[in-house]
Amino acid sequence: MANESESRRWNDPGWAGSWPKREQLTAGVTPYLLKAIDAGGGQRICDIGSGGGVLALALAPEVEPAGEVVGLDISAPLTELATQRAVDAGVTNARFVQMDVQTDGFDGAAPFDMAVSQFGVMFFDEPTKAFTSVRRLLRPGGRLVFACWQGVERNPWHTATALRGMLSAPPTPAPGKSPVGPFALGDDEYVGEILEAAGFTGVQAMPYSITLQGAAEAVVDVSLLSFMGVPPDRLDDALGLVTRHLAQFSAGEDRFDYPLAFWIVEATAPAA
Repeated sequence: MANESESRRWNDPGWAGSWPKREQLTAGVTPYLLKAIDAGGGQRICDIGSGGGVLALALAPEVEPAGEVVGLDISAPLTELATQRAVDAGVTNARFVQMDVQTDGFDGAAPFDMAVSQFGVMFFDEPTKAFTSVRRLLRPGGRLVFACWQGVERNPWHTATALRGMLSAPPTPAPGKSPVGPFALGDDEYVGEILEAAGFTGVQAMPYSITLQGAAEAVVDVSLLSFMGVPPDRLDDALGLVTRHLAQFSAGEDRFDYPLAFWIVEATAPAA
């Protein structure tokens, strides 16, 4: 099956339920991504891996009055969250659809002027196939703009660094599959190769480094340590490791200055 482990992860109620806490970091990148996207009135934009809808809802006013933003995500709980947020905010030109962009066809009115993503494209187990599907959603000359993390060595806030000693090594991908995870697209040369193989042109990756303040729950939810692979008898040890790891970023009581390093990648679908 395509993206089997990621579908299981992002549809797990506990994992998806903790996502709003982690938005403290990802939402901090939104202004940088919006500037790169530079959306205009009347555009139709699809948001790949739209999660809780933060980016899509920020884009919706920028494409008014005739434009539309469609969020596409593999997670049913996060699609429901994004839909409810749109209702609560009175946003009528953004909608959200549960689907796996890598494999599922989108039966909405296409093509889109632009495809965007805020940390939603690192979880495809066949990334070339997935980005080919994204390209097919676009009109000729349409743009792709997304944010992804640089390598884990540039993002020391990530708690997997502290927990490495008690987590099992990730399984070797099956033939034809690629590793997935938050740092899967950390190498910009690799990203360029994938996008060019998927038919995109003019690939550019711009590096950004910022410091963003947030709570401990922005990077780790204690309830998810088991889901991350920590053995049940070592949960207390894991919590201690995480606490000591985060201390280096302390900015006061439950406030931490997290150094974030990410790419904003741009590419273009071929003209007709």
